[in-house]
Amino acid sequence: MAMVFITGSTDGLGRAAAEALLDCGHQVLLHARSIQRAGTIGEVASRASGVVIGDLSKAADVGAVADQVNAVGRMDAIIHNAGVYTEPDRGSTPEGHARSLAINTLAPYLLTARLDRPARLVFISSGLHRGGEGSLDDLDWTRRPWDPARAYAESKLHVVALALALARRWPSVLSNAVDPGWVRTKMGGATAPVDLETGQRTQSWLAVSEDPAALVSGQYWHHLRRERPAPQAADPAFQDQLLAKLGELTGVVLDA
Repeated sequence: MAMVFITGSTDGLGRAAAEALLDCGHQVLLHARSIQRAGTIGEVASRASGVVIGDLSKAADVGAVADQVNAVGRMDAIIHNAGVYTEPDRGSTPEGHARSLAINTLAPYLLTARLDRPARLVFISSGLHRGGEGSLDDLDWTRRPWDPARAYAESKLHVVALALALARRWPSVLSNAVDPGWVRTKMGGATAPVDLETGQRTQSWLAVSEDPAALVSGQYWHHLRRERPAPQAADPAFQDQLLAKLGELTGVVLDA
């Protein structure tokens, strides 16, 4: 059975994936933004291998999360699920970054760099990433007027590009991106057309399945089917430029 770490697993898609994996006999390490949020997990926490705590908008907390996970041991799979949707304003993290960039882009980048390398990586993106091309000139929204929808789309484009870049750079790791669809969560709202079970299925399958169809890398998925991502996300030149920018912003460079 696999050991899987899932960021943002106190509710929504992260919790649904955790429950599905636990029901299948796998071990799951949960993540909560705060001790208070960890207290809302309920019976899932008693079945899990533990809960790590850290606010992914803060670089120091991201480092603490990585340390907590590494102390448990090497994960078989990591599902980068945590994220925010349309932030009303740019905000500013302790490092001065836009909150949506920090949580949706920088946190999975930093965790990937600092965690013991797993066998599989799964990055949760969105079909809206196709509206995020052209972000590298002002990645951190320091010059442009704030646009919540655009910022979200750009961050999810980054996630797809990161997943595909890692598939190229780390051939021993299966790295994929997933669009779960518009799911009935706090983020998606009660009228969203996709139920939680359907929304979590692809990332859970990619994290643990021995089905030959799941043992692939560098793909973008939607409801168990491969799809073509935005051209920029699939462009190796863009991927390398993005990684260079993220290295500059964070001071952390991914190992080859």
